[in-house]
Amino acid sequence: MDIRNCKNCGRMFNYVGSPVCPNCANTLEDKFQQVKKYVEENPGANIQMVAEENEVSTHQIRQWIRQERLAFSDDSMVGLNCEKCGTLIKTGRFCDQCKMSLGNALADTIRKPEPVFEKKKKENARMRFLDK
Repeated sequence: MDIRNCKNCGRMFNYVGSPVCPNCANTLEDKFQQVKKYVEENPGANIQMVAEENEVSTHQIRQWIRQERLAFSDDSMVGLNCEKCGTLIKTGRFCDQCKMSLGNALADTIRKPEPVFEKKKKENARMRFLDK
C-alpha cells in the first residue's frame, strides 16, 4: 500500500495514481463541471475571466484544456500553442497536422511482422527407405 500526502490539502491518503486525495479530487471535479458550464454559457470569455468568475487558477484551466476535457469554441480567441509547432489550438497538446505526423512516425517505428513462407509439398512426397 502506497500512502502519500495530498498535493492540495496535505492529508495522508492511499495513493492510486492521482496526486490528490479523494476529497480534493471530488472538489476539483465539481469545479471542472462549474467551469465547463460557464464556458458553454459564455463562449466569448477568456481564460482569465473564467478563472476569476469560478475561483480556479488559470494553470488548472490550461491543464484541463491540455487533457482535452475542456475546449473553447472555434470563434473564441482562447487557445493554447501546439507543443510541437506553436500553432494556436483550442484543446489538447498538438494540432491536427502534428498529431498525424507523430502518429505516422510512431507507426513507422513499430516493426511489422514479416510474412512466413511455407514450403510447397510435392504431390508424391513420401518417406523413402533404403534396403540393406
